[in-house]
Amino acid sequence: MYKLLKVCGRAKRGEFSTPHGVIQTPVFMNVGTLAAIKGAVSTEDLEGIKCQVELSNTYHLHVRPGDKIIKQLGGLHKFMVWDKPILTDSGGFQVFSLAQLRKIKEEGVYFSSHIDGRKIFMGPEESMQIQSNLASTIAMAFDECAPAKADRSYVQNSVERTTRWLIRSKNEMMRLNSLDDTINKEQMLFGINQGAIYPDIRIEHAKRISELDLDGYAIGGLAVGETHAEMYHILEETVPYLPQNKPTYLMGVGTPENILEAVERGVDFFDCVLPARNGRHAHVYTNKGKLNLLNAQYELDDTPIEEGCQCPACRRYSKAYIRHLFKAKEMLAMRLCVLHNLYFFNTLMEEIRQALDEDRFPQYKKEKLEGFKIAASEKVIMKRKKF
Repeated sequence: MYKLLKVCGRAKRGEFSTPHGVIQTPVFMNVGTLAAIKGAVSTEDLEGIKCQVELSNTYHLHVRPGDKIIKQLGGLHKFMVWDKPILTDSGGFQVFSLAQLRKIKEEGVYFSSHIDGRKIFMGPEESMQIQSNLASTIAMAFDECAPAKADRSYVQNSVERTTRWLIRSKNEMMRLNSLDDTINKEQMLFGINQGAIYPDIRIEHAKRISELDLDGYAIGGLAVGETHAEMYHILEETVPYLPQNKPTYLMGVGTPENILEAVERGVDFFDCVLPARNGRHAHVYTNKGKLNLLNAQYELDDTPIEEGCQCPACRRYSKAYIRHLFKAKEMLAMRLCVLHNLYFFNTLMEEIRQALDEDRFPQYKKEKLEGFKIAASEKVIMKRKKF
């Protein structure tokens, strides 16, 4: 159940009640592909860095260790010792990302495993069965993520098939939720809007899937090759045709700037691998822009990544120490930077919610973006001075 608390233009402030707790939105979901955040981040860590929702990958967990094994062990929440909401994607993105290993048919997709090459078939029913075995809070409908620049006729056919797959996903979830041995009989279902960068296809698809009265709606197929301007345009055109009284989820996005722009356009769920991935490579987010801790300028810097930050890294450690850890190839370096970045993103969402509560989101967004721009321009000046 989604409760819309406040609107500011198209921006939404809400609460989403689930079988595993209430999610305050807008929210950033922390990505744990294989039921763990890469970078040695534990479930206890997630509780300490303001994580509301963990996101895991249906396809990867199906391949390893196997969704049936996870079901035998009590489901994903028990498996990873996490009692808050979990969203599982459908495996549909792998249709896009594993393009060399798959064949798409009306019944579903034939894969070759990226690990051992074994043949895998996944259609809407199989995806729902896997996600039911995982017993996640929110399951995503099975879809195809067509390339952003794909031919119009291909995109049209793909979207029509995705709609048929969505109906099959919904019917299968209803069946699975009624079975006696299903762990989470209240599993929720989000449908996915597709249509590449064709606004008319996106709008028509949004209208069609809105009729199905699902628990939430995602916008997929963005941040996969189009420009930021194209992404924002698609959001402006599409979001008004999705139900305002349901969560709107922009899949795989993004940077702090992307999030601020998308919140303004009515999005309230986000996920992205960038905070963890960048952290593992010594790139950390701050309110003054992104820093590369491997740079020589931090060799003697005894200040934290960001003054005033209350993350586990900034409360105790200096840039110089973390840089040393990276140079020494100590795992602690990755762990500290991933924790910092996720804390930064979760805190950003907390600030956005507060700004919406206090009717000052436009001003907050303006000040935040200006801070990022000033930091970026200062970096350019510093680089020029070196030459």
